[in-house]
Amino acid sequence: MLAVQLTALLGGDSGSTGQGAEEALALLDGFDDALVHGLARLADDRADAVAALAAAFAATPLGDRLAEAAGAVVSGSITQEHLTALAGGRVALSGAVHDALLDSLDTALGRERAEWPPAPGDPETAGGSAAHQSAAQSAAQPAAGETQPVGNVLGGVRSWLRELAITGWRGVDHDLVSAADQVIEALLAAPDLRRLAVLLDGFAAELRASCPIGSAEHLPVRRWADLWTRALLLAQDGVLTGEPRPAATVSGRLLVLGVDVHEHGTAVQFQVHAVLEPADGGTPLLVRTSVTAAKVDTIVGTALWKLPQRHKVLLAALADRRCIEIADMPLLDSGDLVWHDDRAFVSKPADPLATARLCLPGALAPAVPPLDRAPVRIAEPVLVEGYKVTKDGSFDLGGAMLAVDAERLPGCGPLTPKLVAASTACVGLVRWDGGRWTLQPLAVQATVKREAVVVATGDWALGPTDPKAAKAEARAADAEAVLRERAGRLLRR
Repeated sequence: MLAVQLTALLGGDSGSTGQGAEEALALLDGFDDALVHGLARLADDRADAVAALAAAFAATPLGDRLAEAAGAVVSGSITQEHLTALAGGRVALSGAVHDALLDSLDTALGRERAEWPPAPGDPETAGGSAAHQSAAQSAAQPAAGETQPVGNVLGGVRSWLRELAITGWRGVDHDLVSAADQVIEALLAAPDLRRLAVLLDGFAAELRASCPIGSAEHLPVRRWADLWTRALLLAQDGVLTGEPRPAATVSGRLLVLGVDVHEHGTAVQFQVHAVLEPADGGTPLLVRTSVTAAKVDTIVGTALWKLPQRHKVLLAALADRRCIEIADMPLLDSGDLVWHDDRAFVSKPADPLATARLCLPGALAPAVPPLDRAPVRIAEPVLVEGYKVTKDGSFDLGGAMLAVDAERLPGCGPLTPKLVAASTACVGLVRWDGGRWTLQPLAVQATVKREAVVVATGDWALGPTDPKAAKAEARAADAEAVLRERAGRLLRR
């Protein structure tokens, strides 16, 4: 049945986003091109693109502010306030495209989604463009009450991002990238700002790896503009350090669908997608929970599972494919469980494909926070069956092709492109990438040596079961033990 639903989404003009969304993406392309060459030297067509972005909001509460910002930038007067306003307009426009795409996906899947609740005292209702514009407005208005050291650090972030925008990606050199090092170090020292620190650290690393950028043939234009925009809005006073939204507490049974591994040189995050069956018998909920650990770039592959060892219950549930009983776990409006290992225990066996088959259809999907509404962040769990795998690795659903993003398969698990190609059923995350829908596998059912097996990305959470992988882990674990010992020696001095 799901194959038929996805065929309706993918078929015909497959990847089409609708006329309004196409026009919005064209406005984003124009503004992003201006960032490539730098706002300090805007040619006529790029000046027109900046003005067009502002003009799209003429009839909204952001209209006057964006028009003023665009006029100032085009005339060469580029202040922090003007850049923040334009970043707010860009994220609102991107959010509108996100909502159009997610609505079409929810419609195809028959999936119900919660609405984003307004903040206390906010007269706006949740959802739609109002939510994006509210987020953009609040990000553009600095909050009072920041401590001076935090204000100084955030001011340093905004100053560096302003230099990037003025210079443009083509003008970035090692000196400009290195100017962020001190700011990133200060961000990492403040727990409330580590979310921004990891974002900025990864962004700077990508720019550094691409230098000299001026001679590069191809640039990840949309990605760098997304990162710049998100960093600038998160660096506004009060966005990360203000009063957090209240979180509900939930109890019940957590049925794991799979784990998505996010990794870069200095950090790794294990994001678990699951269905929560509330203890009070309420509607099942689609939820995520994430655990994160700092790392160095020499710790890779199966050794990554050594890092979150304090979350033993979660790791055991992933490795043994069991459900988890949780009690009084904080649940954010975004559908994210704030994981506490001491409030959970491993329970009965739970196959991820059976969970997806039985529980996904009736689960309520979470609302998406306004600042997270970007097309690239769509990652919706689905179960796909009844497909044929083509030579290029795509799934033929009998009327439309669904591209499989095998590059997202983590190196710390047993799930490989070869197993995906041999599969007959797949639990994965539907994403919007490069103008088309793709599927990132989390678990598959495949035939190996004439035997049906289920393989998931989290199967090696307690260590690899494959002998070759176990030997590789032993070598990597030695490196990790040496690093821990050296760190301990330094701390004892």
